[in-house]
Parts: sequence; structure tokens; C-alpha cells
Amino acid sequence: MSLAQQGGGAGAALPDAQTNHPLWRYAPEWMRPFVQLARLDRPIGWWLLLLPCWEGSALASATLHRAPNLWHLTLFFIGAVVMRGAGSTYNDYVDRKIDAQVERTRNRPLASGRVSPRAALWFIVAQCLIGLAVLLSFNGYTIALGFLSVLIVAVYPFAKRFTSWPQAILGFAFAYGAMLGWTAQTAAIGLPALLLYASCILWTIGFDTIYALQDVRDDAIAGIRSTARLFGAQVKLAVGGLYAGSALCAALAAYGGGGGIFSYLGVAAYIAHLAWQTSLTREDAPPGLALKLFRSNRDAGLLLFGGFLLQSLSSIG
Repeated sequence: MSLAQQGGGAGAALPDAQTNHPLWRYAPEWMRPFVQLARLDRPIGWWLLLLPCWEGSALASATLHRAPNLWHLTLFFIGAVVMRGAGSTYNDYVDRKIDAQVERTRNRPLASGRVSPRAALWFIVAQCLIGLAVLLSFNGYTIALGFLSVLIVAVYPFAKRFTSWPQAILGFAFAYGAMLGWTAQTAAIGLPALLLYASCILWTIGFDTIYALQDVRDDAIAGIRSTARLFGAQVKLAVGGLYAGSALCAALAAYGGGGGIFSYLGVAAYIAHLAWQTSLTREDAPPGLALKLFRSNRDAGLLLFGGFLLQSLSSIG
């Protein structure tokens, strides 16, 4: 059993963290709990928030026959990191008592008492201010759309208390960037953006169901609901269905954006990756396998983004 699993001290890494991450290795002791609150030692979270933004931006560029907007891609990167951090801190603040009952989460900074609720709230404010500065760099349509997403984020931490579909609420929140990436260039919503948003919602429900397989036993004890518990022995079939829906919507988004060989190759690679994940998904998946499959979704998203990016580069008019 690791130090983190035993409830180690302030310097203890959490079970699903990357202990070799530079931000963890070189952070002073007092800063490490805040690195954990913002999930900076678990970069997969901000990757999964960022990729729909990048996909929406690249799809818009391909549709408009423009070069990729590198400034927008950079802004979305900054925004994804800080808003993932703010959302995670808020989630830990709301769930601090529940987290203390789950083995994988009981040593989180708030659940273990290493960070006070007051300090966590100030940390949320600081991260949100950076996110606000990023959002205000875009056009008015995107700014207004961005503010609407706050309502979804506010509801998510409570969803597991009243529905077996908290992964769906997370999907609406994490996939939202697909529309922002599109509107940042077009200043209007379009059917390809809505199809890409739907694709990312289904993708998020699928990969977060895989992630939740790690906690099925503890969640049942704590009374926490999830799609992993809901699907049970049918989890492979359910994840496969969600991923199939995501793939179909991604293909339709590519078609609606003008198609192109690289867009379709990106979709094909995305489909192949999701099929591989589904083949290994099962109700009794060891926590290590579930975490590996979950983390692999960075690569799935990059494959789809890469296709749209190459298409935009090849179709500059």
C-alpha cells in the first residue's frame, strides 16, 4: 500500500496522480496541496477539457478554409488548465465529506484537512479570474456562451446525489468547448459545432464511466450514483454504444464542415481508438486498467483534432 493510500502527509502523492510530473516534483511543500486541488499533477483532466475546444476551433478553420488560429488554441490551453483547476477545487469543496469515505479520494487536500475550506474558496476565485481574462479575449458571442456554461459546472458536483447519470452532466460541461472553439472564429453557432458537441458529450460519458469503474465498491457503500454502477455487467455494451454514438456524430460534424480526406482519417483513427478501449472494458476491470483506458482518451481526442487540423492546413484558400 502506498503512502497516499495510507493517508500520508502533505507531501503524499494521490493514487491516480503522476508522481514524476515536474509541477509535483519541484513544488515546495506548502504548494503541493494546491497542485493537487487543481489536478496539476493529473494533466489528463485539462487535456480532456481542452480537446473539444481545439477540435471545435480546428473544425471551424477547416470549414472556413483558414489556417489554424494559434492564438485561439493558446488561449484555450490556458483557459482549460485554470478552469479545470477551478472546477476540481469546487468539486472537492462540495464533496469533501464524501471523499473522506472513499479510499481513492480520502487523502485529497480538503478531505484530509490539509487545506481549509476558506483557502479553497479563495483558490477557486483566483483561478476563475484567470479564466475570465481568457474568455474576455474572444468575441461577444463566445463570451455570452461561455458564461452560460457556469450553470452546468455549478450543478455537476451535486449530480451524483440525485441521479445515476452524473457522467452526463460532466459531459455537457466538458464538451462545451466544442461550441466555444467554433464560435470564437465564426461568432455564430452552426450545425457542425452542435454535432461535435454531441459527439464530445457521448465520448465524455463513455470515458468517465470507465473512470468510475475504479470506485464502484466504495461508491455503493457511500451511496454515490454513477453510470458504472447503473450499467453493471452491461458496461462494455453501454460504453460501446456511447462511443458508437460519439463516432457517428463526429463523422457527421466532419461532413457538415465540408469533409475532406484528413478530417475523415481523423474520424477513422478516433473510431479505432474507441473500439480498442471498448474491447478492454468490463465490469470487473482492475483499477489500473480502468485508469489506463481513461487516460488514453487524450490520444483519442488528439487523433480527431489532428485530422481537423491537417484538413484546415490543406484547405487554406
